[in-house]
Amino acid sequence: MRGKFQYLPINERKLAMPLSIIPQLRMSVRIVFITVILVLFQATATLADLKTIMDKGVIRHLGVRYARFVSGSGDGFSTDLIKGFANELGVRYEYVETSWQSVITDLTGKTYRIVNGKVEITGESPIKGDVIANGLTILPWRKELLDFSTPTFPSGVWLIARANSSLQPIQPSRSTAGDIEKVKSLLGGVSVLCMPGTCLDPALYKLEKVGAKWVPLSLQMNEFAPAVINGDAKCSLLDVADSMIALEKWPGQLKIIGPVTAPQEMGCGFRKSDANLRECFNEYLRTIRSDGRYMKLVQHYYPGIDGYFPEFFKRYAGQ
Repeated sequence: MRGKFQYLPINERKLAMPLSIIPQLRMSVRIVFITVILVLFQATATLADLKTIMDKGVIRHLGVRYARFVSGSGDGFSTDLIKGFANELGVRYEYVETSWQSVITDLTGKTYRIVNGKVEITGESPIKGDVIANGLTILPWRKELLDFSTPTFPSGVWLIARANSSLQPIQPSRSTAGDIEKVKSLLGGVSVLCMPGTCLDPALYKLEKVGAKWVPLSLQMNEFAPAVINGDAKCSLLDVADSMIALEKWPGQLKIIGPVTAPQEMGCGFRKSDANLRECFNEYLRTIRSDGRYMKLVQHYYPGIDGYFPEFFKRYAGQ
């Protein structure tokens, strides 16, 4: 006597499946297939750029002349860092000069604009390099466009003014946030040099809320300090590295009013598709931090900066 479920030969079992399920299964198989293809494509694309660099025998360093990171004459902290990486890979180093306005586009091939702190892609552009290295501050909106290496250098933004300015340096406290508010409270109606689209963008620090008057001159960052000395604005936003150089270059002519940001970090920028290249660089960075070459570079270009940012150098000593 047969039970409730009747045995069917193998060639007939598939016919016992409800017809309504067949399209769903076909769709599921199709989705799985497409997903596998996409994963394989992404993995191939990630490896392709490092392979291309190795095959061509050259890595293209996108750089902006800035402080002691990139001189444009073949040296600088960032220049030496990427030259060392090229040597580690066994490829030729090539410098590609660019500007703050186009450096990210030259890496990613995407034009963009920043609206209310958010990135909007506006078009495409030729890719001109493989890595950005020029003291690039790690900012939230930049992370939407590219991936950063392990941090390579400490930073932050200070407010500087002429030595004879009526603006007076704040008295530092144990609260960085409190110090920043003290500095901002001095800026009502005051002209401030800035550079939109960079770490010196006043919109990042909401300076409009305190009534600061932005002065977006068409200058390179290393021209901000002399512009303040010349009276083009009462003060300027300037990052730590450039501020230290300015105080050294024009002794007695400038003063630091105080911080506009909490401590920040810089890193090298890579395309989001180039995870393998980025990890190779991070491994190289770990190696030179461990064997002492990294700190030799730091002390060569920025002697004594580890005394200003001991936490940074301690945190990344083995990374």
